Amino acid sequence: MIRKLTFLKNWQDTQNPFRNFAVEEYLMNHVEEGEIILFLWQNRNTVVIGRNQNGWHECNVKKLEEDGGLLARRLSGGGAVYHDLGNMNFSFLARKQDYDVAKQLSVIVEGVKAFGIQAEKSGRNDIKINGRKFSGNAFYRHGDLCYHHGTLLIGEDMKDMVKYLNVDGSKMNYKGVKSVPAKVVNLSDMNPAITVESLTDALKESFGKVYGLPVREIHSSDIPGEVLKDRIAFFSSWDWRYGAAHEFDVPVEGRWDWGFLKFSFSVDHGVVQEVSVDSDGLEADFIAAIPEALKGKRYEGKELASAVMAMEAETPEEKEVQKDAAKLLGETP
Repeated sequence: MIRKLTFLKNWQDTQNPFRNFAVEEYLMNHVEEGEIILFLWQNRNTVVIGRNQNGWHECNVKKLEEDGGLLARRLSGGGAVYHDLGNMNFSFLARKQDYDVAKQLSVIVEGVKAFGIQAEKSGRNDIKINGRKFSGNAFYRHGDLCYHHGTLLIGEDMKDMVKYLNVDGSKMNYKGVKSVPAKVVNLSDMNPAITVESLTDALKESFGKVYGLPVREIHSSDIPGEVLKDRIAFFSSWDWRYGAAHEFDVPVEGRWDWGFLKFSFSVDHGVVQEVSVDSDGLEADFIAAIPEALKGKRYEGKELASAVMAMEAETPEEKEVQKDAAKLLGETP
C-alpha cells in the first residue's frame, strides 16, 4: 500500500548526466516500502544509450564531443535518445510491490491533460499524441528495487537530435541493439504554455492526484555529495560508456598522394580484437605491421594514433605514412 509520495526536481541544480544517473540510483537504493519517488531532471547536450547499445553505432560520437556534448550509458535497456534543455526526464522509483507502470504513466498523461492535451500510452514504452511520440520509457530492476524513467519532449532542438543520432547504419556490421527512429513531437508545439517549469508544476500536482496523497518535496542538497562520488565516477568512466559495447566491425579509410589505407576493425567491449589493412602504398612492410600495433588498444582516437606513432619508421616515406595513418586514426570517434 502506498503511504508516501516524494518529489525531487533536480534540473535547476545540474544538467550533468553522470550526476543525474548517480542521484537516480541513490534514490532507488533508498526508496522505502510504501513510497513512490518522482524525480525530474535534465541533461545538457547528451546522447544517452541503452545498457546493451553501442555508442559508436548509435550516434556521431566525434561530432557530439567536438560540440562539447557527452555520451552517457544508462542502466536500463531500450534505445538511444538525445537530451538537451528542451527535454525533461522523469524517473519513478519504488519497491517491487509498489511498482505500477500503468499508474506511473497515468501521472504523465494527467500532467499534460492539464494543458488540454489528450495523450495516450502506446505499447509498453511510449506516450503519444495523435500517433506522435513525446515520451519514450525504459525500465530497470535490481532485486526488490525498481525504476521506470523516460523523456518528455518540450522544446527539444530536433536538428541536433538528427545531427547526433542519425548514424549511417551501413558503416557498421553490428551485433547489438539498434535504435528505431520514431515520429516525435514537442509538447510546446501542441501548447506554447508548456515549459519545463509549468510542466514540472503540473506533474507534481498530477502525482498527488493519481495516488490520492500529499506530495512531500525534497531537494538535491538533501543527498550528501560524498555518497555520489563513486557512482558519478562509474557513470562517467570510459569503460562504462564505451567499453560495455558489444562486438562490432567498422572500416576506417583515407587517401593521400602516396596511396590509400583502409583499416577494418573488429572491436569488442571497446577494445580492438583484430585489424586488417588494405593499401596500395609502397611502404608495404611498415603498413603490414600497423595492425599488430593496434591490437589490444582501446577503440579511441588518441590511443590508436599513439600506437602508430610509437612504431619505428625508418625512412622519410615510412614516416609520412606513419603521420597520415596516425592522423586518420586519431580522428576516429
